[in-house]
Amino acid sequence: MSMPNADPRYALLIVDLQNDFLHPQGAYARGKTTSEEAAALPARIRPLAQAIKARAQGLVCASLFTLWPNAAGEPMVSPHLLAKRGFLKKGDFAPGSWGQSVVDELKDTVDVCVQKVAYSAFFNTQLDWVLRRSGVNTLVVCGIVTNGGVASSVRDAHVRDYDTVVLSDGCAAFSASQHQAALDDMASVAEVMSCSEWLSRLAQSTGLDHH
Repeated sequence: MSMPNADPRYALLIVDLQNDFLHPQGAYARGKTTSEEAAALPARIRPLAQAIKARAQGLVCASLFTLWPNAAGEPMVSPHLLAKRGFLKKGDFAPGSWGQSVVDELKDTVDVCVQKVAYSAFFNTQLDWVLRRSGVNTLVVCGIVTNGGVASSVRDAHVRDYDTVVLSDGCAAFSASQHQAALDDMASVAEVMSCSEWLSRLAQSTGLDHH
């Protein structure tokens, strides 16, 4: 893992904080697959999104997990996902739908959304193009789940030579053990720190107090 960039150009990547995952009326709540830790993330992440925009003129990106419809209008769900989430049905995570959208608490902070079909926010999306066009060299990652979309996105950022930070309390998984194991694993390719620690770093790098 490299040292932090001497001239960081920041982007915050919010992984999959969408209505169908988190909202009480979303697909995962209907399927009784919820996480209190995940539900708490938007409120914790909102101040970071605001800070990165106001203090560092940084970019806020969100990945949107998407189930594209086939010719019959049925969602094209990968077999491994359908085996675990058999409750997914027509309309869930559909392109442009309410369920696919970023949760309301974060929606107004997001500059760019990319639609993804697998774990990584880089896989078959235009995220890398957007980041490079924006001059980003330092990617701060948060969202769900720690051992899924977050971990895959972090490793893809690493192999693309972004300096990468993972927000330990800005991510969540379906169990504390999975969450911690994923953080420990990502520490080999990224810096792992709390939201508060990263806000302190941002304040220092921009010469502003974060309180």
